[in-house]
Amino acid sequence: MKTKSIKKNKVNVVTLGCSKNLFDSELMMSQLKSNKFDVEHESKKDDAEIVIVNTCGFIDNAKQESIDTILNFANAKKAGMLEKLYVTGCLSERYRDELEAEITEVDAFFGTRELPRLLKTLKADYKKELVGERLITTPAHYAYFKIAEGCDRPCSFCAIPLMRGGHKSTPIEELVAHAKQLAAQGVKELILIAQDLTYYGLDLYKERKLAALLKELVKVDGIEWIRLHYAFPTGFPLDVLDVIKNEPKVCNYLDIPLQHISTNMLKSMRRGTTKEKTIALIEQFREKVPNMAIRTTLIAGYPGETEEDFREMEEWVKNTRFDRLGIFTYSHEESTHAFNLEDDVPEEVKQERADRIMEVQSDISYDLNQEKVGKTFKVLFDRKENGYWIGRTEFDSPEVDNEVLVPDDSYVRLGDFANVKINRAEHFDLFGEIVADSHEAQ
Repeated sequence: MKTKSIKKNKVNVVTLGCSKNLFDSELMMSQLKSNKFDVEHESKKDDAEIVIVNTCGFIDNAKQESIDTILNFANAKKAGMLEKLYVTGCLSERYRDELEAEITEVDAFFGTRELPRLLKTLKADYKKELVGERLITTPAHYAYFKIAEGCDRPCSFCAIPLMRGGHKSTPIEELVAHAKQLAAQGVKELILIAQDLTYYGLDLYKERKLAALLKELVKVDGIEWIRLHYAFPTGFPLDVLDVIKNEPKVCNYLDIPLQHISTNMLKSMRRGTTKEKTIALIEQFREKVPNMAIRTTLIAGYPGETEEDFREMEEWVKNTRFDRLGIFTYSHEESTHAFNLEDDVPEEVKQERADRIMEVQSDISYDLNQEKVGKTFKVLFDRKENGYWIGRTEFDSPEVDNEVLVPDDSYVRLGDFANVKINRAEHFDLFGEIVADSHEAQ
């Protein structure tokens, strides 16, 4: 017996994991809407006839969250609160057989490249003319912008190639057309994402073309910020630094996951680099673009990581003083190269090491933020909450980086830029006031 009314032809799309999954959900939602479905993203009303869960299968915590979410909706289906439950994305790609056997309430599972089959199951047409069009789920003024799919890197710890396949770049002309569509919808900031930005263009053009792509994207009217996420250090195209330095629209920001600094660890991780090369690369970044904010991601507790290896990483973090940093504890993933190694660092040691790194980074962030007090920055405002307008500088990406807070009695419009003078700074937040247009903005 149904316990509540269900809206026929309404689809609730639930996204787990990274921004690349969110991008895929937005494409799916555009296709569903064009087929006359009533589509919502993570609806709070729980009145959809159909639920589609777009899963993550990256590491243990993400996999568990995906499974828990599927089970919650499976229980809702058993209780008559929805009619159909479908699962797509990375977890479904990687573990379809096991999931089909264990969670029988799910009507069908789909992999990461099976959108046409999913639509056909819903008796919907896959409209090729809509390729690239999306229903934006982020605030309307910024959008994630996927320039490639898959990965050809051999990193020992990573299961992404198993779930996403090999690297496949989207042609420059298609991306420019997509950027123009987004700009026409009011998007001002493009956040470029891929499993590996560094590799962009090698498959299509036989050379790295990220710099060439950026030079075309900056020509799009309406786009004011372009941000780079997920570059790979080995083979980084240094001509990109010239574009960051010389093109005002390209943010002085780079997200480049480095994972470790111990050469022993980097070799075992199959990262194709060494401690010396990594340090030299960061020095090149800072020499070429002195005010660029660098975000990195590290792994604690990789198989064989000794206390000496870890201390080497800890000292490097202290000395390098990254603007932004995150760290994962190692997850032992079957079918990866590292799965053949003994997962010999206890979980509590992994977590203790990760916590130590974040304590170091918190102090670095605090010190770097104090240097911003008294300075004026151009800020893009994302939302309003708890008595503040909340925005970001060009040195900060949504949800993962620092935020700028301005009292809500100031005149601010969401999605607009304003110059903000910083009056006070904490570890991860800046507090300021709106000032008149100023040439002093950083």
